[in-house]
Amino acid sequence: MSAISGAVQRSRNRYEAAVPETVQQWIDRNGSLLLVAPGLFAFSTFMLFPLVFTLFISFTDATSATIFQGSQDFATVEIFGLSLPFGNYVELYADPQFWTSFGITWLFVATSVGLKVGLGVFIAMILTGDRVRGKRWMRAIVIIPLGLPGIFTITVWSGIFSSARFGLMNRFLSTFGLGPVNWLQGDRWMAFLSYNVTEMWLAYPFMVIITVSALQAVPKELHDAAKVDGAGFLHRFWHVTVPAIKRPVLFAAILTAAASFQQFLIPFIFNQGGPNRNNELIILYGYKEAFQQYQYGYGAAIMLTAVFFIGIFMWINVKKGRLAEGVDGE
Repeated sequence: MSAISGAVQRSRNRYEAAVPETVQQWIDRNGSLLLVAPGLFAFSTFMLFPLVFTLFISFTDATSATIFQGSQDFATVEIFGLSLPFGNYVELYADPQFWTSFGITWLFVATSVGLKVGLGVFIAMILTGDRVRGKRWMRAIVIIPLGLPGIFTITVWSGIFSSARFGLMNRFLSTFGLGPVNWLQGDRWMAFLSYNVTEMWLAYPFMVIITVSALQAVPKELHDAAKVDGAGFLHRFWHVTVPAIKRPVLFAAILTAAASFQQFLIPFIFNQGGPNRNNELIILYGYKEAFQQYQYGYGAAIMLTAVFFIGIFMWINVKKGRLAEGVDGE
């Protein structure tokens, strides 16, 4: 009986091999590929192709007159007697404005991340306190900035820091008898301060959400045991709370640092990176070179240099913070 069944099965297999595969059979066999195909297409169209194209034109002298005609030449430079297509990068590193933008960008990252993390942890500690009432309403209010379009929020803040009569910051100062301050076009560091305040407002809700989640995961028994041992609030915070929330807060800080490094709208809307281009963050610098000066090759080199440095920054911090490892691997 088993021999007959085996012969029947072999005959069926030979028949199925001889019959062409139907569309339904092909779909059944490649269903997983079809499911990811739209995502792969979107990634290739909107991410991979632009990145490859940007990499290509960063080695050329592409301008508005040549980029759409394919007539651009490689921007070459002589290195050890060889003509290599790194002319834009050599020019970039010799450009004082690049180093001004590079330095102010990293300073902006450092100060804005410090403000976001500090404010986020402070508010999260309040929202998870035992004596705080109305926590649900407070949490809903805190995350409101996340629900507003970024360009709308930044435009509102530009009005707040405006030196005109309706500028709310100057109206507030006038109640104390203080004169108006030209926040955006006067002193460089006043404009830089306005950048940081706005960036903090945009991102602190994210830090609050991450920190609240981390604080809620801290066992209450640890704090109770520390209290029994006579530990004060600061001692409990530093030796119990901080070690417990360090990893998620560090992860969130790295993400917000990457966002700060890519900040474009704040300087663009506030004062075009002024005054005198002193606060021109690196993404705005690349944008101006590419789309205002029409030096597409040079602008592409700036953007790729920014991508390189932010990639190195994130890789070092993820490795140093061991964020890619599991908890058991610490």
